[in-house]
Amino acid sequence: MRYKLALLLSPLCLLAQPAMHLNLAEAQRQSIQNNPQFAAARLNAAAAYQTPLQYRAAYLPALYGAVTSVGADGGARLAAGALNNPNVYNRAASGLIASQMITDFGRTGNLVGMARLQAQAQDQVTETTRANLLLGTSQAYFAVLRAQSVVKVADQTVGARQLVVDQISALASSQLRSTFDVSLAKVNLADAKLLQVQAYADVKSAAAQLATLIGLPNETVFTLDEETMPPVILDPVDVLIRQAIQSRPELKNLRLQQNADERFAKAEHALYFPTLGLVGSAGFAPLGDSQISSRYGAIGLNVNIPILNGGLFKARSTEAELKAQAAAQNVSDQEHQVIRDVRVAYLNATTAFDKMALTQQLLEQAKLALDLAQTRYDNGLGTIVELSQAQLNLTSAQIADVSAKYDYQALRVALQYEAGNLH
Repeated sequence: MRYKLALLLSPLCLLAQPAMHLNLAEAQRQSIQNNPQFAAARLNAAAAYQTPLQYRAAYLPALYGAVTSVGADGGARLAAGALNNPNVYNRAASGLIASQMITDFGRTGNLVGMARLQAQAQDQVTETTRANLLLGTSQAYFAVLRAQSVVKVADQTVGARQLVVDQISALASSQLRSTFDVSLAKVNLADAKLLQVQAYADVKSAAAQLATLIGLPNETVFTLDEETMPPVILDPVDVLIRQAIQSRPELKNLRLQQNADERFAKAEHALYFPTLGLVGSAGFAPLGDSQISSRYGAIGLNVNIPILNGGLFKARSTEAELKAQAAAQNVSDQEHQVIRDVRVAYLNATTAFDKMALTQQLLEQAKLALDLAQTRYDNGLGTIVELSQAQLNLTSAQIADVSAKYDYQALRVALQYEAGNLH
């Protein structure tokens, strides 16, 4: 069944903007396709995969060129600021400098591993964004349907109460009903019109939220399909909790971050070890003092051994280890929150399912009570107060009945989200 939601203020505006037809699956697809939050998350994930390549570059040879021109006093030496006194000669030269790391005892390898884990964690951020968009879109979709159903109830209520006002006014003009009855009937009509105005406003608000989530904020008119009512929940809550612990992207993200922090702690500990590398340089010096050869070339093995640095490496290593331990605690904390959220969502969904049968019974009783109150009033056995209360009860029961249906559907989607099954 399709409901057309007319959300504009005039028929002319409605004709100018045709309704957009959607079912829930199409709304979810539009959300993933158009919403900038998801696009940003995917771009951040793609950017994160460039970080391992940056660390990995340390394994590969580095080559760069150099051009140097020096003018110096004859026989000058650098005397201050160093232990050696190298000669400085007039010269103009160009050449290439190459370097190759041989080993840093695992530091670069751990940094690359850390960056890969962080990139995978960013993938889980993308999945979290996707799940949030699907949840928000689904809830907004059912909110629109719920608001439209309330509009139908409000319209019917206004029509029914207007009829009562007309009937009682006609009877009052014949001195068969008092002006008090007319006044109270008009009060009830005014209350129904207030409900009607609020209902239409709620439809516009819900549609605006849906339009924003599907990435089309200028859309305000929709034709939405009804979704098949999901069955009663059969899986025990413990099964859903296990699924959530394994599947929730937030938990996967934190576990990957914990592993990345552990790899970084190993990388920081490797600062204590030496680094070993080759450095080579070759080129030409066509101009210069006679002491400088026109060609030059050299290669060397460089070993850098840390001895004292004021406790810098120890502090960095300890900091990384403590952060890795904190990351493990974050995983445990998130698991506890997921367990709580699944239990609450399960309780809400099962309660909403039970409410559907109860609101149906409430509606049937409210209809029966209104029929009896109307009959008593028509026969002069009841008062306008009894009839008014019966009308109010029916309206409340109708709204509760239509709300229970869409609340259950929205809460079932929320349970899927909490269990990590919303894809």
